[in-house]
Amino acid sequence: MQNEEKIDIKSLALDELSAYLKEMGEPGFRAKQVYKWLWTGIESFDEMLNIPKALREKLGERFYISYPRVLRKQESALDGTVKYLWELRDGNAVETVVMRYNHGNTVCVSSQVGCRMGCAFCASTIGGKVRDLSAGEILDQVMFSEKDSGLKISNIVMMGIGEPLDNYDNVMRFLRLVNDPECLNIGMRHISLSTCGRTEGIDRLAGEDLQLTLSVSLHAPDDETRNKIMPVNRAYGVEKLMDSVRRYYDKTGRRISFEYAMIDGVNDTREHAERLASLIAGMGAHVNLIPLNEVEESKLHPSTKEHLKEFISILESRGVNVTVRRKLGPDINASCGQLRRKTIKEAR
Repeated sequence: MQNEEKIDIKSLALDELSAYLKEMGEPGFRAKQVYKWLWTGIESFDEMLNIPKALREKLGERFYISYPRVLRKQESALDGTVKYLWELRDGNAVETVVMRYNHGNTVCVSSQVGCRMGCAFCASTIGGKVRDLSAGEILDQVMFSEKDSGLKISNIVMMGIGEPLDNYDNVMRFLRLVNDPECLNIGMRHISLSTCGRTEGIDRLAGEDLQLTLSVSLHAPDDETRNKIMPVNRAYGVEKLMDSVRRYYDKTGRRISFEYAMIDGVNDTREHAERLASLIAGMGAHVNLIPLNEVEESKLHPSTKEHLKEFISILESRGVNVTVRRKLGPDINASCGQLRRKTIKEAR
């Protein structure tokens, strides 16, 4: 039986695995034994030492264990940020970044191979979307980044390659697995999910009762500007996006974070700052300004320090909670999609 015909065992919840093993005639306690092994970073059923050989063979016939291989690894000499390009079982590759903070180590994971959202400032979307990642493949990024780097992961941001709400079911499965005390046991309050604004996904997420942080990649406060840099806006529009964000806030009570890449001459004027402040007024929201990372294939450039300073001043004068994202790993192209893109180009 080929992998494509087998079941991704890491994407199964404990109760689902228990049902399969019961169907296979195994006693109930075996499911928990197998389940615990999966989160130790094993790559083969033969490594499950307390599982009978006959059962290990049956598991191998019905399931497969996903695990990535390090295709490339870069570590910043400036701040210790580690960037991985993982090769998946089908030869595709995704990026993961481990970042060190005073409050703990954060891993930024990808949710898709490539991305179809088409944002003009992002390297991840060049070449489009290839496929969705399974819940197990997203989990692998957390587990194997921790295993390879030796750094204990305490926080997760879903801001890597791909749009999480475009892979909704697998991402929800990942979130519940990674939060499971029997799995990696990372609390929802330590997880942030970033979306470019798929409103139907935001509405669904509001009903999931998850205590995570929703980050909205806004990057412009009006349709005219946002349409130029984010094609997804043509399908939804800023007004519709903000309606869904307010519904999310009203239903969950969770503070929203807005990401805003500062792009020279595009979205960084005084007028943009004033519109942004008005747009998010009354939500207690947080704005995270992001100095744009240069992308070889893009003509966009980061805002000047003067424009960034003025933008911050205007937001603060309007009572907006604003911070500037610290640029980590600048010496290793740690921004999303760059290492994968570089590797694809070199292979041609």
